[in-house]
Amino acid sequence: MLKKLEEYDLIIMLMAIALTCFGVVLVYSASNIMAAKRFHDGFFFLKRQGLFAIAGFVVMLVVMRIDYHVWKQLAVPALLLCLVMLGLVLIPGIGGKAGGSSRWIKILPGFNLQPSEMAKLALIMYMAYSLDKKQDKVKLLASGFIPYMIVLMFLISFLVLQPDLGGALTLAAVSMTMLFAAGTRLTYIFSMFLLAMPLLAIKLSRGYHKGRIDAYLDPWSDPAGKGFQIIQSWLALGTGGVFGQGLGEGKQKLFYLPEAHTDFILSVVGEELGFLGVLVIIGMFFLLVQRAMRIAVAAPDTFGRFLALGIAVLFGIEATVNMGVVTGLLPTKGLALPFISYGGSSLLISLFAVGILLNISSGLKISPITVKEGA
Repeated sequence: MLKKLEEYDLIIMLMAIALTCFGVVLVYSASNIMAAKRFHDGFFFLKRQGLFAIAGFVVMLVVMRIDYHVWKQLAVPALLLCLVMLGLVLIPGIGGKAGGSSRWIKILPGFNLQPSEMAKLALIMYMAYSLDKKQDKVKLLASGFIPYMIVLMFLISFLVLQPDLGGALTLAAVSMTMLFAAGTRLTYIFSMFLLAMPLLAIKLSRGYHKGRIDAYLDPWSDPAGKGFQIIQSWLALGTGGVFGQGLGEGKQKLFYLPEAHTDFILSVVGEELGFLGVLVIIGMFFLLVQRAMRIAVAAPDTFGRFLALGIAVLFGIEATVNMGVVTGLLPTKGLALPFISYGGSSLLISLFAVGILLNISSGLKISPITVKEGA
């Protein structure tokens, strides 16, 4: 029997819908001039993002009515499928290349699938399933911690080859957070961090990664080159002031700010809607993550708790890193702002994850202050 809408966490649903609709409007505002020049259709990105949003809402409504325990059975197959697709991305003719990275699989003309977005949710499902199964064994090194690191290394290796260092670091952060919450010894996590630091340092000291670090440390040393993007982002945020220039009135999107409709869409928010607009976005993400964490606390079983926790951490990390990059607090990572940045794979997977959260929340009574399991 179908559950009534009020049995789900309506705050999470409303935040997801609001962020997605807000994103569709902002994608159009940030891309219409570029789309008119490149595709002779100012509505090109708007139409595509709108279709992805509609498809994502359908996915969310379907998934929220599927018992989340189903994903326990599909966790391992989903992870294996993602590993295969991450390998296919690297094969010429199958993988789509853009901006020097091979991150997409060509499905249909004009439609590409980004397996790394699927891999994030697949890893969360797998870890929730495994942590539920292992329980106290996660505190052991050989039978607990190391197997997770082997799985993580496989995923990270594929992402680094694309290259997608931002996605790799996101997977590492989410998995380590879930392991810490499960009771893994801090010495194991800290030791893995120390082992990874030299490899990360070598990676960041070469190629385009070095350019991003140089731009982060001193963008004004090369304002027309490596530092151009972050300087244009600062200009957008600065000219927006408190109240903004008005929706659609921004100037940095007029071929000044690269990736204005994708990774740096928050800069467009700052310029057109001002500091208050950025605060609204931050507030909605905070509320979304906060409610997801409360669902994790109130979930009736271990699998549900870790599944909700992983999704909450994923949303929190992606949003925080994107905002940090746009404001210059972090080096450029190439991570989209969930629900808002242009991109079908990211939006569909994000709304899929929200559907899972909503299903876990059904039957739970979660107030703004206290959390308890309800009938």
